[in-house]
Amino acid sequence: MNPMPSASSVAISIVVPVYKEEKNIRPFVERLEAVFAHYPVTYELIFALDPSPDATEAVIRAEIERNPHIRLLTLSRRFGQSAATIAGLMLARGESVGAIDVDLQDPPELIPALHQKILDGYDVAYAQRRSRVGETWFKRLMAYTGYAIINKISDLNIPRNTGDYRLVSRRVIEELRRFGEKPGYWRGLISYIGYRQIAVQFDREARFSGHGNYNKITGSISGGLNGVVGFSSRPLQLMSIMGALTALLSFSLAAWFLFAKLYGAPLPDGLSTTAILISFFAGVQLLGMGLLGEYIGRIYDEVKQRPPYIIDQKVNFPD
Repeated sequence: MNPMPSASSVAISIVVPVYKEEKNIRPFVERLEAVFAHYPVTYELIFALDPSPDATEAVIRAEIERNPHIRLLTLSRRFGQSAATIAGLMLARGESVGAIDVDLQDPPELIPALHQKILDGYDVAYAQRRSRVGETWFKRLMAYTGYAIINKISDLNIPRNTGDYRLVSRRVIEELRRFGEKPGYWRGLISYIGYRQIAVQFDREARFSGHGNYNKITGSISGGLNGVVGFSSRPLQLMSIMGALTALLSFSLAAWFLFAKLYGAPLPDGLSTTAILISFFAGVQLLGMGLLGEYIGRIYDEVKQRPPYIIDQKVNFPD
């Protein structure tokens, strides 16, 4: 269980996971500062940094010298975007806490609208995309397929066209502290926690600079597996059903061969049939073993009780 930060008068905490983003830090901070210049509430901006080989850390430290609301959290090694996000959320002190990417595809200008929903009594206000500018058809297909699979066979209902960009109330964060599972799937955990949730729609922009440094394909696959395997045992049930249907098919095929043999029906030589059957059953077995491996691997990670992340240093955090 993570220790609770000391009480403060921070209204909004924004967590930004970063890795090799030196060109995007300053433009992001400028737009966020402009937002809070017109929406005068107390805030803190927490950059959760996977150690980067570029100047990302130096740029953030320079911004801290200029703006005391900015904080830097660095991990001891690269743990990944999900771990960095959770690490920042656990140190956030705001009454409302959110996460956003630094590439400006998700506009910081939406924060006041999200915050207003929290003030209206909602516990989760998530940003939902009306359009996805700058994304390839493959990325859109991956997103659509992933949400469809997760919502169909898991025990959760994660709203489509949403990402990590959302604002939650303090009590949601306190519930999140009770979770120690690895890896932490932020949007899945928020759906699991429940409470009153509402969407705020927006049009997603193209990335401001460069390209994403977290692998979009493996990240999407990993997120999808976390959403399915981490929140449902239904895939194991489906494998049992598939195994039963496969066994029924094999028995039916054997009965047909026996019937044909007894009544003298002409039979094929058998080579093609044998090859097809062997390939089919081998594929089903490998699929089942792989699925079992996903669950066993997660059990293994949980049993080891290793922390999901290790913090190297905290810069400009109050004691």
